[in-house]
Amino acid sequence: MAKKKNDDLDPETLALIQWCTEVEPFLVAGGATLAQAQEHIEEEIEWFTDQFYDGLTPEEAARAALA
Repeated sequence: MAKKKNDDLDPETLALIQWCTEVEPFLVAGGATLAQAQEHIEEEIEWFTDQFYDGLTPEEAARAALA
């Protein structure tokens, strides 16, 4: 299956992806490596999606994930 190009994604999905990339540095600041942060987001994408739609900032979501 071919990956979708960003042009094929709706604005809401693009916003979620951008938000997740903004979470990464906060996870890294909390002690994770970048690879660990990315893997954690991928594994817990449903949880992070909920945080996104609940209006948490990337920093708030990272703090909650690290708690």
